[in-house]
Amino acid sequence: KNQPTWVTPISTMFKGYRVWELPPNNQGVAVLEMLRILDSYDLKGMGQNSAPYLHHLIEAKKLAYSDLARYVGDADHLTVPVSRLLADDFIAERRSHIDEKKAMTQTEPGPARTSSETVYLTVADKDGNMVSFINSNFDEFGSGVVVPGTGFALHDRGAGFTMDPGLPNTVAPGKRPFHTLIPGFVTKPGANSAADGTGDEPYMSFGLMGGAMQAQGHAQFLINLLVFGQNIQQAQDAARFRHMSGTRVIVESAMPDDVIAQLRALGHDVNIANPSQFGGSQAIIKLAHGYVAGSDPRKDGHAAGY
Repeated sequence: KNQPTWVTPISTMFKGYRVWELPPNNQGVAVLEMLRILDSYDLKGMGQNSAPYLHHLIEAKKLAYSDLARYVGDADHLTVPVSRLLADDFIAERRSHIDEKKAMTQTEPGPARTSSETVYLTVADKDGNMVSFINSNFDEFGSGVVVPGTGFALHDRGAGFTMDPGLPNTVAPGKRPFHTLIPGFVTKPGANSAADGTGDEPYMSFGLMGGAMQAQGHAQFLINLLVFGQNIQQAQDAARFRHMSGTRVIVESAMPDDVIAQLRALGHDVNIANPSQFGGSQAIIKLAHGYVAGSDPRKDGHAAGY
């Protein structure tokens, strides 16, 4: 009985651009919530990948993902609308939990099981059409069930449900499970733009593979690009962090030792991990005449044009 649905993306303004994500039943709203929480801070003044900068991003991630676990699931079963999670007063309340001198220690409620057998691609053509596409079987071969006559296996995203009662993502018949797949897009408001983004000019299609890394990876990439002014490749190459749970954080080996020491002094349990733990991204930016693209060195893939 499952049928594909045509959905309206959700968005927020960030540094003069409109960032678009898919609505629930996925983690797209967490990207927007993180950006909204962080927008009032002087991130550029903190310095890219400085300890204060990373501390604020890690704390914003904790808050946004906690809200994912509590409020996000099948769009037909939400108890709190997405608009509420992005409302000014809600964001201000969440921001108030960030202590600049100490890491939050509470465990995130009900973290969803996530995996990363995912592919992301983005394409653009001479007519200005741009597509941001992501797909995943979840586990290596999904459910292991192949649809007769098709040659493809069905996914097993049902593992993303929670058994905790009373939540939008609690397992039940006829519900869509929470999942991590979030192709991203950015537009630039112009003279003919409406408040909801209608009439905006396309600016960038982008995405990042990696299960629960995706939303926090989106935020890091966008801030590298829109706050620190890095180009499309530099913004993907820059060292990343990944918050796991509680105070556990992993970082790439390129992160400076003094920054790691400062984060530990703030209460973060920081360890260095393999680059494969930090996702893999692709992106295309639309120029006045043509495009520019970049591809993450952490995984297979490349940028190509014609």
